This record gives sequence, C-alpha cells and structure tokens, in this order.
Amino acid sequence: MADPGTIPAPAPSSTPFPEAATPSRTATGAPVAAEDVTVATAPDADAFPGCRAIRITSEEIDDYEGRIEYWDAATETAMVCEGVSIYHEHPSQRLAQMTALIAVTRGSPIDTFGSADLLLRDEHGAPRRILEADQSVYLYPERDRPAGPAMVVGEDTLPDVVVEVDHTTDARRRKLALYESWKLPEVWVEVPDVRAPSRAANRGPGVTIHVLHPDGYRPSPESRAFPGWTAAEIHRAMNEPALSAETMSVLERVGRALRDRDGAGPRDAPFLRRTRAASRAEGRAEGRAEGRAEGRAEGRAEQRALLRRLAASRFGAGAAERLAELIAGVDDPARLAEVGDRIVACANADELLERCSSLRGRRPPAPR
Repeated sequence: MADPGTIPAPAPSSTPFPEAATPSRTATGAPVAAEDVTVATAPDADAFPGCRAIRITSEEIDDYEGRIEYWDAATETAMVCEGVSIYHEHPSQRLAQMTALIAVTRGSPIDTFGSADLLLRDEHGAPRRILEADQSVYLYPERDRPAGPAMVVGEDTLPDVVVEVDHTTDARRRKLALYESWKLPEVWVEVPDVRAPSRAANRGPGVTIHVLHPDGYRPSPESRAFPGWTAAEIHRAMNEPALSAETMSVLERVGRALRDRDGAGPRDAPFLRRTRAASRAEGRAEGRAEGRAEGRAEGRAEQRALLRRLAASRFGAGAAERLAELIAGVDDPARLAEVGDRIVACANADELLERCSSLRGRRPPAPR
C-alpha cells in the first residue's frame, strides 16, 4: 500500500529499457510519487531471516557506523545481521573486480560502492527509511555518481544494479518489495555455493536477476544492464576461487557488448583484434599442438595487458609500468587473477606494488 503524501520519484536509471517502463516524471514535468512500501509494525525475523532487531532512534541514525540491512523511522527499528564472513563477502567483492575488468574492455569506468546506504527522506528531509545492499553498481559514474555519502531516492540517479548476497538472509521476504517500490532497475539475488547452516533447505545456490518492468520485477535469464551476461555465468564467476580463463573471456565479451551499445571503446581494441587474428593464423600454420600452446600464451599475455591497463586506470601510468615488470614472467592464471584482486582491493600504488613484489621474489622496482 502506498504511503500518503507525495515523495519525489526515484531518479531514472542510466540503463536504457527495451520496453516502456514506469515514467519518473509526469507530462507536466512534476515528479511521480514514490510508491514506498509501508511497515505498520516493527519488522521481525520472518521478514529479515538471519538478522536481529535493535532500536536506533532518528537522532542516532546519522551517527550509527555499524552495518544494517534495514532501518525504519516510524518504528526506530534497525535489522542487524550476523557478522559478515568470507562466504558472504566474496561474491560482492568478486563483482567489483569483474566490473573493473569489463570497464577496461569497454574503455570507460564502472564504479561499485559496496554496502552504501540507499536512503528515502520524509517530507521534511529527514531519513525515513534506509536499506543497505551488498553491492551497488553504476555503469556511468562520471555522469550519475551520487552527490553525497548515500544514494538518495528521488534526488540521485539510482544504481544500475544492486546485489544481495543471501548467505544467511533472504532478500525476497522484504527488501525486494522495497527495491521494486523505489524502482531500482535491476536487482541480483545471489545464493552462494557454500551453504550456511541457517540457510533454508529449499534455497539452492544460484543468481536470480530481477529486471524492472512497468508491472514490477520479472526474473530474467540475463542482465539488462550488462547485455548478454547470463545468470549462470554471473553465479559461476562469483563463486570461483580465482577468475577462470572462461570467465575472463565472458568479461571481455560483455565489455565489448557495452562498448557497442555505448558507441565507445579503448583505443587499442582494433590492435588486440588484429593480434589475436594473426596469432590464430600462425597457430594453424605451425600445427595444432603449437597453436594451442601459443593460444594459451596469448591468453596470458592478454590477461597481463588487461591488468596493466586496469592498474593504469586506478594508479597511473608509472605504477602500471612497474607492475608490468613484476608480472612479466608470471604465467600462472591463478596468480594473475590474484593480481587483479589486489588492484581492486589496494588503496594506493605503493600498497599494490608491495603486495605484488613477491610474485618474482624481489622488492618492487624503484620509481623512474
């Protein structure tokens, strides 16, 4: 049931819809009222399994630094889930790594904001309801990045994708309906392969992609935001111990699809295509066995080139050159995948080079 009063509509997503979606503004340009789902009483464990309810007042919520699933001003109730584990955090952190690699192929940045707040304000501008997803993705951060520390419904452009990792929780019970009422364009609900003891027995592993249509969410076999990326591919990649060669190929394919959709791409994309074509022709000429070996070497070279470009986009050309020296002799795909994890996780170039110095058993080269 919609709340009384008029609340500004959520800002439209940057992701184009293939069919008409619920408009964010009327014909006169006025915002459409947000159809926020109300809570008559304090939520309970049935609505947020795996969480416990604590009281946080409206005066305290701005200063609260812990992680919450949900907070409601009417009841001053917050749902706080059990401490996060590697099994819970790995899928959302892996997505951050993968979107960074997709961005390299596309040729423009993609930002992820982790468990940042999605905030709905009341008519006086005070916090009314807060949700925290496990990951939020902006495909066009240079244009759509939120203005403040939270993603404010009706003020900021909403994320193109939000992700819920249901290791011990169940986003379908409550959060999905709220996301739908706020018109978030796409929600992924990931149930990891590793089963938590408290997870319901009937909840099998996998990703469900919920895509917003005029009549609400519908499950989809593939993402609308990331064209051609299927639920099966996303789930497999989120649960791999290290990015496989198959996943790296998928990420490049998705990056190319985004580039084609957006009409932009990296300058060296034609060069990479020519290099791959020449290598394949040479492999055929020299025999199957040699061709397979060269194909594997080419794949590793491309993986190192992707890592170098990713390091340059995060830490600058100097750091990328020094990293390239460290990984020049590394052929193990798993170790190269670890480098990708470190590029995403490290806060600065010095930390990255220090953590990668062991790849060749020496300290990072001195700056030039």
